[in-house]
Amino acid sequence: MVADPIALARSPASPPLDQRSLTLRGMVVDALEGGERGHIGSAMSLIEIMRVLYDDVLDVRPEDPGWSGRDRCILSKGHGCLALYVLLADKGFFPVDELATFCRRGSILGGHPEAELVPGVEASTGALGHGLSIGVGMALAARMQGRQGRVFVVMGDGEINEGSVWEAAMCAAKHRLSNLIAVIDYNKIQSAGSTAEILELEPLADKWRAFGFAETECDGHDVTALRAAFEGVPLAADGPSVVICHTVKGKGIGFAEHDPAWHHRSRIDADLIADMHAALEQG
Repeated sequence: MVADPIALARSPASPPLDQRSLTLRGMVVDALEGGERGHIGSAMSLIEIMRVLYDDVLDVRPEDPGWSGRDRCILSKGHGCLALYVLLADKGFFPVDELATFCRRGSILGGHPEAELVPGVEASTGALGHGLSIGVGMALAARMQGRQGRVFVVMGDGEINEGSVWEAAMCAAKHRLSNLIAVIDYNKIQSAGSTAEILELEPLADKWRAFGFAETECDGHDVTALRAAFEGVPLAADGPSVVICHTVKGKGIGFAEHDPAWHHRSRIDADLIADMHAALEQG
């Protein structure tokens, strides 16, 4: 399948990936060698979002993942879990060596994240459209218990086709959950093609504002822009926020970018692993 022309036309003009972003992507590729399958494009569009959240934003304690005062981060698009796994390993929630067991029998690291198995995973996700509802419950619980922690819910653009997302959004606005921040990985491609062709999302920012969310947008691969966007949350003192991150599916692997065929790949062999590493080395 060739690169999607609609997604290509809408892609951000991001700065070159720095060494940390390339290293994290290399860790994703290494994990794929163990599992021999995975959602590559879906993880690569997430890397900078998850990097900035865990490097600069979230108040968490890897040595005590259950600390009650922590910020919560729910990866609602659970199929992008490799991006979450590499950040959790990088931060010390579990040993980096565990990444090599991805999708192997007996591993804690499955093709979708499980909260009871993986330290640092806040919710078991994979059935799309549920994360924001879970986040609403967590944000309400924090308010009722007098805790200061915030709840970030990272969703895919195709995922927000789900009606349950918008039910949760209405609930969040009704309860004025200023401690809830929705984050959209807006890479313009879902599993079968471009979001514009399957179910157009635009005007996306207007939709979220209409549902009571304060909204901002940024280049989801520009670390500086992401930091500025997240430093501003909550965007309103009396309601929830949404950060729309414009990204590229498969970012960093040239032959996979903008290509729906790379939403998920199975039977990943050593030659393909080498090709992906070579693509990353080209910057």
